[in-house]
Amino acid sequence: VGSNLLMTLFTTLDAYWVGTRVGPAGLAAVSTGMFWVWLVLAFAEGLALGLTALAARRHGEGNPEEAARVAGGALVFTLATGVVVGLAGAFGVRALFAFMQTPPDVTALAGDYLRIYFIGLPFIYGYFCIDATFRAAGDTRTPLVLLASSVACTLVLDPVLILGLAGAPKLGIAGAAVALVATRGSVFVVGLWLLRRRGMLQLERERIPGAPPFAATVARVARRVLRIGLPTATTGMIFSFIYVALTRTTTRFGTPALAALGLGHRIESWLYMIGVGFGATAAAVVGQNLGARQVDRAERAGWITMGFAMVPATAMAIASLAIPETLALVFTNDPTVVEETASYLRINALSQLLLPAEIVLEGGLGGAGNTIPPMITSTVLSALRIPLAAWWATIWGPAGIWWAISVTAAGRGFAMMYLWRSGRWKLMSV
Repeated sequence: VGSNLLMTLFTTLDAYWVGTRVGPAGLAAVSTGMFWVWLVLAFAEGLALGLTALAARRHGEGNPEEAARVAGGALVFTLATGVVVGLAGAFGVRALFAFMQTPPDVTALAGDYLRIYFIGLPFIYGYFCIDATFRAAGDTRTPLVLLASSVACTLVLDPVLILGLAGAPKLGIAGAAVALVATRGSVFVVGLWLLRRRGMLQLERERIPGAPPFAATVARVARRVLRIGLPTATTGMIFSFIYVALTRTTTRFGTPALAALGLGHRIESWLYMIGVGFGATAAAVVGQNLGARQVDRAERAGWITMGFAMVPATAMAIASLAIPETLALVFTNDPTVVEETASYLRINALSQLLLPAEIVLEGGLGGAGNTIPPMITSTVLSALRIPLAAWWATIWGPAGIWWAISVTAAGRGFAMMYLWRSGRWKLMSV
C-alpha cells in the first residue's frame, strides 16, 4: 500500500505544481493526459499480475529457481512491450487528443507532457515487473524503499524543472514528465541490480543444466503471463478508454468541468491505489496459499484483506462528503473548478465504500489465475458509463456524468463480492 501511494504521489506532485503555477488549462492538460497514461499502464499492471500469479505459485511450491526464470522471461517481454507501446504513443499524441476533442490550449500542453512520458515508458513498464517479482516472493519492503527514494528526488526535480530553478531550463509542464521518467527509470535500474544480486531474477541459462534456451523461456513465460494477465489488462485499458470517452461528453461543459473530472479522479486515485496495494497483497497471498494447497486460507485472505482496505475507504468517503472543497483547493484556486470538483466528490462518496471490494477481490481472483469473469463483469458495467453519462448529462449537466461514474462503480464492487463468494476461482491451475 505504501508503495502504491508513493506511485500516486508522483502524479499528485505534478498536478500540484502545474495546477498552482500553470493554471486551469495546465491542470486539465495533466488530468486528460493522465487518462491515456492509465490506459497504457493498465497493460503493464496486467503483465505484473500475471507474473505475480506465476511466481507466487512457484514460491508456494518451494521452487524459487523456477520463479526466478519466470521473472527473467517476464521482464524481457515487458521491456519489449514498453518499447513498442512507447513509440506508438509518442508518434500518436496528436491523434489521441484529437479524439478527446480537448480545447487547443489544453491539447498543446498535454502533448508536451505525454510525449516525454511515452518515450520513458520502457523504464516505467520495467519497474512494474521488478515490483511484481519482489512481491511474489513476499518482499514488499524493498519496492517501498526504492519508491520512497524516487519520490524524494521528484520533490526536488518537479519545481526545479517546471519553474526553472537553480539554473535549470524552465520546461513548464514538460518538466513534470521529465522528472517522473528520470526518477522512475533510476529505481528500475537499482531494483534490477538488487534482484540479480539476490538470485531472484534469471536472465541466462548458465548455471542451470538442462534448461531450455532463454528465448524459448521468454516465449513460454510470455504466453502464460498473457493468459493470466491479459484479461485484467484489458479491463483496465477499457476502463481508462471509457474515461477518454467521458471526456468527450465533459468537454461540452467547458474547461472547468474537464479539469474537475480529472481532478476528482486524481483525488480518488489515492484510495484506488490503496486498494491496488491490498489487491496486490491478495494476489500474492492467494497464489502462495493455492500453491501450498491451503485453499480455505486463501479464501479467508481475500475477505480479510478487503476488510483492511475498508478502513481508508470509510475515511475517504467521510472526507469527500464533509470537506470536498478543501480537497480541491490543494490543487487549484479557480472557484469554478473547485465547485465542480466538490460536486464530483460528494456524488461519488458512497460508491467509494465499495471500491475495496472491487479492487482487492479482483486482485485475489487474479492471483488465483481466474481473470476472465472479472474482466467481463467489470467491462460491461464500466461501459454503461458512456450512454448513462450522455443521457444524464442532458438532464443534470456535469452532475449527471458524476452520477454515471458513481452508480457503475458501486455495481462493480457488488459483482466482485459475488464472484469471490462463488468459489469457482479455487479450481484454476497456473
